[in-house]
Amino acid sequence: MNAQFLAALAGGILIGSAAVLLLWLNGRIAGVSSMVSNVLFSAERMRPALFLMGIVDGAALYYLLGGSVPVARDGFPVWLLVVAGVLVGIGTGLARGCTSGHGVCGLGRFSLRSLLATLIFLSVAILTTYLVRHVFGVQS
Repeated sequence: MNAQFLAALAGGILIGSAAVLLLWLNGRIAGVSSMVSNVLFSAERMRPALFLMGIVDGAALYYLLGGSVPVARDGFPVWLLVVAGVLVGIGTGLARGCTSGHGVCGLGRFSLRSLLATLIFLSVAILTTYLVRHVFGVQS
């Protein structure tokens, strides 16, 4: 097995474990969008802030231990990144959750709403990739 596979496997195990522990110990779903919302707009800021810091610290630790950092794409139109960010934010609000909340936690709880949201996320991602590459002509 190569190092990239092992890193992905370890990451999946850590994400799954964190989601299960948060649900068992706190009764909370580990959706990142709701964590960010709680940090910004809720009275309960400490737990979500610690969870989010753990995500950042985990990535930093991975890098410090010799993991590779994803390289930003050169020449990708900034306007397209802005549009994508706005659309992701709107979609997260409409779906009442993000890919981590629905795709990781919701599917693990056999939530029909999360299954539908995840199918929509994936369908839109496939359509977006097609449009960006074949209609707008932006290649990686």
